[in-house]
Amino acid sequence: MNLNLTQKIIKKHVVSGEMKAGEKVSIKIDQTLTQDATGTMAYLQFEALGIPRVKTKLSVSYIDHNTLQTGFENADDHLFLQTIAAKHGIYFSRPGNGICHQVHLERFGVPGQTLLGSDSHTPTQGGLGMLAMGAGGLDVALAMGGQPFFLNMPKVVLVKLNGKLRPWVSAKDIILELLRRLTVKGGVGKVFEYGGEGVKHLSVPERATITNMGAELGATTSVFPSDKITKQFLASEKRVKHWAAIEADTSAEYDEVVEIDLRKLEPLIAKPHLPDNVCKVKELKNIKVNQVAIGSCTNSSYKDLMTVAKILKGKTVHPEVSLVISPGSKQVFNMISKNGAISDIIEAGGRIMESTCGPCIGMGQAPSTNAVSIRTFNRNFLGRSGTKSAQSYLSSPEVAAACALKGKITDPRTLGNRPPNIKMPKTFDINDNMIIPPTRKKVEVVRGPNIKPLPIKDKLSDKISGKVLLKVEDNITTDHIMPAGAKILPLRSNVPAISEYVFSVVDADFAMRAKESGGGFVVGGANYGQGSSREHAALAPMYLGVRAVLTKSFARIHLANLINFGILPVNFANENDYSGIDQNDELELDVSNLSGNLILKNITKGTDIPIVHSLSSRDIAILKAGGSLGYAKSNA
Repeated sequence: MNLNLTQKIIKKHVVSGEMKAGEKVSIKIDQTLTQDATGTMAYLQFEALGIPRVKTKLSVSYIDHNTLQTGFENADDHLFLQTIAAKHGIYFSRPGNGICHQVHLERFGVPGQTLLGSDSHTPTQGGLGMLAMGAGGLDVALAMGGQPFFLNMPKVVLVKLNGKLRPWVSAKDIILELLRRLTVKGGVGKVFEYGGEGVKHLSVPERATITNMGAELGATTSVFPSDKITKQFLASEKRVKHWAAIEADTSAEYDEVVEIDLRKLEPLIAKPHLPDNVCKVKELKNIKVNQVAIGSCTNSSYKDLMTVAKILKGKTVHPEVSLVISPGSKQVFNMISKNGAISDIIEAGGRIMESTCGPCIGMGQAPSTNAVSIRTFNRNFLGRSGTKSAQSYLSSPEVAAACALKGKITDPRTLGNRPPNIKMPKTFDINDNMIIPPTRKKVEVVRGPNIKPLPIKDKLSDKISGKVLLKVEDNITTDHIMPAGAKILPLRSNVPAISEYVFSVVDADFAMRAKESGGGFVVGGANYGQGSSREHAALAPMYLGVRAVLTKSFARIHLANLINFGILPVNFANENDYSGIDQNDELELDVSNLSGNLILKNITKGTDIPIVHSLSSRDIAILKAGGSLGYAKSNA
């Protein structure tokens, strides 16, 4: 049988199930990663399993999200993460070492291995030829405990890249073009596998930009072959011993094929407030720009920042633009400091942030009221920047730098015929002194007062009843459900406190109403729960008493998180029935037999609504146990 690249990696790791699209399979996980916005809860869950040391080949805990320390909470949690990593056999990347996906690409990723991360942009490592997937922290905790990861076998889409990018067009434009064509729902249940002649012209960091933002398609993951370019990158990181050639068989079959002629691409930009709202930069005329933010796990590599520095060299940022730049890692930061590029950026008027996620997650640098912010990030959801009235656009570093200089949305091709020619170093500066390996010594785990006990849900009862606490539209993100930002993220290890902010950007009274009602239902539209993997978007609603979520459809990771925390995820059998339910309606659902036909009773309107679900027998067992933690304990 001729296999594609995705099938080859899954075949080597499959534990149970058949490799047929849509069938439930489980795979062995080689590596895990966490970051500090999700890691605290993941390690509390790992502790609850009672396993002394991780059973993966490698697990890494990164500090990159919550480094803005306006109180004791973040610093306390970082100390907790450092000590628990040392105790349980986990590498610890200290604050300032860089963004998890950039550092993992540089120092830990291995072609052909599987990676599960408690961050939705874990597929970044697909640029190295890994099968890397985002998941909730509880799934990552179970993987660290040696349990396989369960997923529906995805369809595999070949993205055939033809030709070579023209000047001023970048890898970011490739993924923006896919989003323009396919939308944020176009990748659900799919892996995007890249091939064609065009692949040979893309470096590993460029490939990683594409796989990183593939998460915005709703894809399970994205992956490139591991080839000579991969080998060259690993050699430059002094890790060539980890290289292995991995590519699809010549006659491999795919469920779908998408072709992109790279020679026809132009600089693109995503308009507010979704990453698929894409148009050509040249189509936007005379839009004044107030802020430009360059960085994030999508576009903060050495090549990205060197390109920006070359564009800015000898020039001055427009007087009405605030330009902020976040290097992706200490390695990148150090190298552009040594070669003078950082001076060029500063002299032009750029402001240098630390090597963290920063503005991408609303952690500082919120734009001014009604501002237009051009960002090289991966998401531009409403309010994600920290300013609800701001208009956030997503672009390449080339477009962002042009906008910073001109003070308006600008096609970089107007800067000249020749873009900067960045010569990549044969060897990057290697210094892992900010990565602490685990120890075999006895370690006392330090717990600050903000770390509260892990909430545990009761087993599923035979009947679910309650009010519709909230009804929302299509494409509700996890940012809508559980917002991020400098005010809320420090509470991630304190579920009672963070639950006060559930749905706060949609309905400020939701938490109070949920508690007063003793819980109930949430009704949503299509693609409910897209975006970040943050499991607090399921954990905090569970704490507030949400028993079931009824939608037209779910995003993959959020669906898994709801099951993990014992919230029943169900769908309308007929999407037209969505209009037959209103907020405050009293609902009742018999779930004594989840394998049979389910009828939701709308007591208020006196109607019966048929509902369906995609739950496997294992999912049902997890829900009946009150969630994955209870299920894992009972089956230990």
